[in-house]
Amino acid sequence: MAGSIASGMRQTAEGRRDGPLIITEDLELLDDLLRLCAAAGAEPEVCHCLPERGSAWTGAPLVLVGDDAAARCRGATRRSGVLLVGRDQDDPDVWRRAVEIGADCVLRLPDAESWLVDRIADATEGVGRQALTVGVIGGRGGAGASTLACALAVTAARTGSRTMLVDADPLGGGLDVLLGGEQAEGRRWPDFAASKGRVAGGALEESLPQLHRLRVLSWDRGDSVVIPPEAMRSVLAAARRRGGVVVVDLPRRVDEGVAEALAQLDLGLLVVPGELRAVAAANRVASAVGMVLQDLRAVVRGPYASGLDEQWVAGALGLPLAGELPVEDGLLTAQDTGTPPGASPRGPLARFCSAFWERALAGDGMRGEGVS
Repeated sequence: MAGSIASGMRQTAEGRRDGPLIITEDLELLDDLLRLCAAAGAEPEVCHCLPERGSAWTGAPLVLVGDDAAARCRGATRRSGVLLVGRDQDDPDVWRRAVEIGADCVLRLPDAESWLVDRIADATEGVGRQALTVGVIGGRGGAGASTLACALAVTAARTGSRTMLVDADPLGGGLDVLLGGEQAEGRRWPDFAASKGRVAGGALEESLPQLHRLRVLSWDRGDSVVIPPEAMRSVLAAARRRGGVVVVDLPRRVDEGVAEALAQLDLGLLVVPGELRAVAAANRVASAVGMVLQDLRAVVRGPYASGLDEQWVAGALGLPLAGELPVEDGLLTAQDTGTPPGASPRGPLARFCSAFWERALAGDGMRGEGVS
């Protein structure tokens, strides 16, 4: 059993870490554990007793020992991350067996299934620093929020940061189009609309189109699909667990799904043109967004109406000023040829984004400082 199952399960996708070690001869329990590993996006190694290769026990990110195999695991090297798993809810000797093998805890299925999926995914993916997650919202239609979101993501990816760009606006036309990648292979939002519970971060990242060194979650060209709050929560949580940077392009309308996205942001940028009607519209957007997101900042762009500047606009909105968004000549022409915003490292938009990331990634959260 160890040879036949382990040899087939040990092969992992390139760049992915191995999954947990499962030790059991209980086929029914094994079926359940394999199902839970699949739900967590993990590929386990399976043995019926303590493996002869000691590194399999000590090197696995997590060890799941079936009740039936506990006696065969006595004497194993003590390590953290050993879980004793079974089904008998009334077994009085289970804790003794757990102590004998140095288990961290005892789990009983099916009650502990949800918790175990999370634990397997955490152990397999590694639990590190979550991605810095920045949302971009237009103060009014045509403010340039999608352009800024793309430029921020392209700039972050150019520095070598793991970067994911999430298009949370189903009516925005698709950020993959703005990046010149509408034909790129990969999954889109409709594929995740039914997601609930835990989504494996590695599997999510690998399934998305890769454009300009970043991963993009956008929309297909079909009918508009409503993303339930549960799916938005699951997908963004998976994206954040991978670390690096996540940029979210958000619609101005705050529904339940958008509220879930706002709740996972570290920082929001409200893009506001320098005109009175835009400020009035942006004030309504800021009020709705501010009910969920604590850290919302203004990014102001010209040209300005008479008597207005970036400081006046931010002050009128009651928001900290994150910076003045520069004008970049030829941006629309470049986009027509498939060149994304921020692609030119020396362009004013890329310089703005580089300055933003320099402060944000330094860990000080920009603490009230703008970007010029």
